[in-house]
Amino acid sequence: MNLPCHNDPIAAIIASHQLIPGALLPILHAIQDELRFIPPEAIGPIASALNLSRAEVHGVISFYHYFLTSPPPAHQIHICCAEACQSMGSERLMQHAKSTGDFSVHPVYCLGLCANSPAMMIDDQLHARVTLDKFDRLTEMLGDQS
Repeated sequence: MNLPCHNDPIAAIIASHQLIPGALLPILHAIQDELRFIPPEAIGPIASALNLSRAEVHGVISFYHYFLTSPPPAHQIHICCAEACQSMGSERLMQHAKSTGDFSVHPVYCLGLCANSPAMMIDDQLHARVTLDKFDRLTEMLGDQS
């Protein structure tokens, strides 16, 4: 087994996880936790260390929507699409969100704010009773933080 280079987080992660039974998913999660995505150049070393084909590693990465293959936008927005939020306009909010800003927008199915819908989460912060105007105000503040 080769010792990992201290400046190569991918090699260090592979080395620390490769002997775990079923190591592929833990390696992929650890790389994404460290780098925020799984760079394409990680596929070869992962495949080699686990005696898998590059296609097998790529297939797992592409199967799970959680894994990203390019750096994510600076901010993640999750909009609730459960029934209570839908009845209060979350579909329109979702369309509006997708048409604006440098962030990724994802549907989720309950943020636990049903009585205060529509609800959304920006990064780790919950927001309730989100109108289009409130959405715009909140996302304008994101630009000030970057």
